[in-house]
Amino acid sequence: MLNRALKIVREVHRMKQGELADSLGISKSYLSELERGEKKVSLEVLNKYASTFDVPASTFLSFMEALEGQSESRRARAEKLLSVLAWTVENEHSESQETPAT
Repeated sequence: MLNRALKIVREVHRMKQGELADSLGISKSYLSELERGEKKVSLEVLNKYASTFDVPASTFLSFMEALEGQSESRRARAEKLLSVLAWTVENEHSESQETPAT
């Protein structure tokens, strides 16, 4: 589930995969695999995310712990937060696709 959070963070910041991959010093295909959950994110890459988005690396670690931990209530809150962020990204995307009224 951390993969979903990483993708949403990128989307909230309106970054394309290639742009973020360059910033992280990884390939676009590797970033894509991380976001699809096909590869596990390393601590090194999490630190680069933290630097790129100017947040403490512990933010990502805490989020990962909540998503993958045993506390049902923490997982539920983390899922809700992801849902809200995803909705925000989708809503902004759909608004930008609308044509202005003439």
